[in-house]
Amino acid sequence: MTAAQSDIEGIRARVSGSSFYTAMRLMPKTEREAMFAIYMFCRLVDDIADDGTRPRPARAAALAEWRRDLDALYAGRPAGEASFLQEPMQAYGLKQADFVAVIDGMEMDVAADIRAPDMATLELYCDRVAVAVGRLSTHVFGMDEAPGRELAHQLGRALQLTNILRDLDEDAAFGRLYLPAEALREAGVTTTDPAAVLSTPALGKVCDRVVARARGHFAQADEIMARSARRAVRAPRIMAEAYRLILDSLVARGWSHPRRAIHLPRSRLLWIIMRHAFI
Repeated sequence: MTAAQSDIEGIRARVSGSSFYTAMRLMPKTEREAMFAIYMFCRLVDDIADDGTRPRPARAAALAEWRRDLDALYAGRPAGEASFLQEPMQAYGLKQADFVAVIDGMEMDVAADIRAPDMATLELYCDRVAVAVGRLSTHVFGMDEAPGRELAHQLGRALQLTNILRDLDEDAAFGRLYLPAEALREAGVTTTDPAAVLSTPALGKVCDRVVARARGHFAQADEIMARSARRAVRAPRIMAEAYRLILDSLVARGWSHPRRAIHLPRSRLLWIIMRHAFI
C-alpha cells in the first residue's frame, strides 16, 4: 500500500460516520463515489500544505509530484497517486485545470504564510482552493457549464470566506491571516501579525466587511440555484444553508476573546440534508 493509499483509507475512516458522508450517501452511487474522490484529493493535498512537520521545500516537492501524476492521468499513462481519480474524471468530464488550480492554492500556503493579502490575492486564493472544487462538483451534479461555473464562483467564495472567519484562531496558530488588507486599513489596523490583529478592538469592523462580502455571494448563489434544475442543486443548497447558519452563528457570537468554536450541530445538519433530499 502506498503512502497516499494509506492516507485515503484514513480519510475514509474519518468521514465514514460523519454528516458529510451521510449527505453523500443520499446521492446515486456513481455521483457519490465521484464526490468522495474529489473530497479525498482535496484532503490529501491540503494535508501536504498544512504539514508543519515537513520543511517547505519537501511539501512543495510533494505537490509537484501530484502535478506529475495528474499530467499522467490525463495523458492516459499510469497515474500513481492520482489513479483513484480516473473513473470520475472519465465519467463526468472533470477538467485537469481545476485539479491543478487546487494545487496552485495549496502552493500559495506552502510558499509563505499568507498574511493580510490584498483583495486580488484573496480572490485568487478563493478561486483556487474553493471555486475550483465547486467547478469539479457542478460537473458531477449535472449542471450546464455556464450556470455551473457561475454557481461555483459565487458559492465557492461564500463558503471560503465563511471558513476564513470560522478559522481565525486556527489559522493564526499556523502564522496565517486571510483577512484582506483593505478591510484592515479601513478599520485603522496597521499590523498584519495574526495574534495582534485578533487582539485588536477593531477586529469586529474587519470581520464585518468579510461577512458582508460572504452574504453577497450567498445571495448571488441563491439566485442561480433558483433558476436551476432542483435535482442538480440539491447538494449546493445543503452546503449553502449549512454554511449560512455557521456564518450567522459567528456573527451572533462576536469577534472578541474568548472566541468559542462554532460547529453546526449534527442534528441540525441532518435535518437540512433530509429536508432537501425528500421535501
